[in-house]
Amino acid sequence: MDVRIFPKLPVYAVDIRNEVFVKEQGFKEEFDTADKTAIHLVGFENDRSVATSRVIRLNDTDYIIGRIAVRRAYRKLGYGAEIVYAAEEHVRSLGGKTVYIHSQEQASGFYERIGYTRTGETDFEEGCPHVMMIKQL
Repeated sequence: MDVRIFPKLPVYAVDIRNEVFVKEQGFKEEFDTADKTAIHLVGFENDRSVATSRVIRLNDTDYIIGRIAVRRAYRKLGYGAEIVYAAEEHVRSLGGKTVYIHSQEQASGFYERIGYTRTGETDFEEGCPHVMMIKQL
């Protein structure tokens, strides 16, 4: 997968997030003000956008990786891990040491397998259970 970095929210990421979070999962408040300041990553396979994530800076060493999504037809092929690893590498390049992911509860096992640890209690976004997870880079 070819991962490209965008300083502004690109249409590729909008399309993937609409497909996954809005149409498949029913979220209504998918896009927020953090999209304006985040760095956006999009993974391409044969010139088709297949995965996305965003990186938000909290301070000099701490970042949030979020809005991680893979188109349904490309799941179970390793693209989810690949887009997260690309985001982690970008955070490292900025001097980041710690990354957080606010994971949907149903996806927390995936993040645990790639090195994240649960940090707290379950909370809810639009009725969907989420948990904060952390990884030291």
